[in-house]
Amino acid sequence: MRILITGGAGFVGSQYVRTVLTGGYPAFAGARVTVLDRLTYAGNLANLAPVEGGYDFVHGDICDAGLLREVVPGHDLVINFAAESHVDRSIDGAGEFVRTNVLGVQTLLDACLAAGVRKVVQVSTDEVYGSIDTGSWDETAPLAPRSPYSAAKAGGDMLARAYFVTHGLPVCITRCGNNYGPYQYPEKIIPLFVTNLIEGRPVPLYGDGKNVRDWIHVADHCRGIQRVAEAGEPGEVYHIAGTAELSNLELTERLLAALDAGWDRVEWVADRKGHDRRYSLDDRKLRALGYAPEIPFEEGLAETVRWYVDNPHWWKPLRARS
Repeated sequence: MRILITGGAGFVGSQYVRTVLTGGYPAFAGARVTVLDRLTYAGNLANLAPVEGGYDFVHGDICDAGLLREVVPGHDLVINFAAESHVDRSIDGAGEFVRTNVLGVQTLLDACLAAGVRKVVQVSTDEVYGSIDTGSWDETAPLAPRSPYSAAKAGGDMLARAYFVTHGLPVCITRCGNNYGPYQYPEKIIPLFVTNLIEGRPVPLYGDGKNVRDWIHVADHCRGIQRVAEAGEPGEVYHIAGTAELSNLELTERLLAALDAGWDRVEWVADRKGHDRRYSLDDRKLRALGYAPEIPFEEGLAETVRWYVDNPHWWKPLRARS
């Protein structure tokens, strides 16, 4: 079996690559893996150091149709992790988000269609639904994105569905909540707060801190993606829900405690424009396929904090250039 992982040097994609190459997904034992990554600021081959030499690497862009015509043929499965994903950056400039998350998806889908790829998984986000005050979204909920990032992801998802309906391309879509774990670029809240606290810097908390997110360890997210890759029905959307729904205040409290810091280290900052109040996913559809998250949040968070404490050689160079 041959698998193409686009965005495979990023946070979530590299977790998938490391796991498949170390035997974590028995159904794909012995698979040959190709990683295609543009290596933007958040793509980092150091994320793949534990499996160096175990995969074929292509330095490239999913918007490059000519390159994809060369790379995609011969692969049985394509999983698209490639995306611009930071909301704040999308607010400052949406163009790159539309280019990668919409045009890039369309270009990749065209290449998969032409090559007769047997299955495609489009990795997406709960943010395409907007904000929900109570309850949880199921997969039939209408898309109502509220940031340029989530709007671009919704555009890519709609193209994926259209290619299934129009062309019969066997594509599934996964949508997940907030991820955490090792190798996450230190602009996201958990690695940002942890590395700031390690270095004695303040941590910036938006608005009143009461925005709620559903947290999932990156290994559980990838486990859900794998279940969809193995058993998901083409044309379907699958939610991968987390194990802890927390306000940013509650998350900050846990991070401060983990690093023996007090609330005097918190710097209250103006809220993000259009800041979604709450996300929550109903994942019963994926659980019916035999999936369940395995990593309790408190355990996963403690492990993640320890990883950043123990690996400054990984994150310090990233902070220095950001």
